[in-house]
Amino acid sequence: MAEKSTKSFILRVDAETMNAIEAWAADEFRSTNGQLQWIITEALRKAKRLPKKKKDNGTEQL
Repeated sequence: MAEKSTKSFILRVDAETMNAIEAWAADEFRSTNGQLQWIITEALRKAKRLPKKKKDNGTEQL
């Protein structure tokens, strides 16, 4: 299986928004970083901006 690569970057968020993200993450049993990744992935999925996954044996890889 291919290893996923990740990129680090600095994100500036106001305190009120960060508090809301942290509380949401806790409610979902995720880390704050994991919650931000989920939020971004969901936004990209809904906007149909995620790259197409390669198919293997006729099934789509997620």
